[in-house]
Amino acid sequence: MDAAIEQALAARDAGDVPIGAVIVRDSDGEIISAAHNRRIIDADPTAHAEMLAIRAAAASVGDWRLGGCTMVVTLEPCCMCAGAIVLARMDRVVYGAADPKAGAVTTLHQLCSDPRLNHRCDIVAGVQAAKCGQLLTDFFQAQRAAGKK
Repeated sequence: MDAAIEQALAARDAGDVPIGAVIVRDSDGEIISAAHNRRIIDADPTAHAEMLAIRAAAASVGDWRLGGCTMVVTLEPCCMCAGAIVLARMDRVVYGAADPKAGAVTTLHQLCSDPRLNHRCDIVAGVQAAKCGQLLTDFFQAQRAAGKK
């Protein structure tokens, strides 16, 4: 999670929402991709940390299937990202803070464990949740103080 938090800090420092993600190969613990939110930076609604990390990991291994890998992300993935995690056939999702407004892993929806889908992931929730959540709280407080949306 520390590597994902480092990515979240990079997003914050670039003026984007502080969410970071890394994908780890389970066999040796190697981080095969790392990314942070770039929605504001790139003016791209799909530039979530998870999506960027998935694209980079697939390019790194040369396959769209990311079985044997774990997504580690600072905030519970949304529907788009949880769906991509399932489609990539990842084995596990580890996340920090829960997202009561958009969480699609355990909070609002349970896409990564839905038995109706053709793949399910193990889920580890709440890893360094307070630290991950505080990054978001601080960012949005600063945004409101600056009069930004």
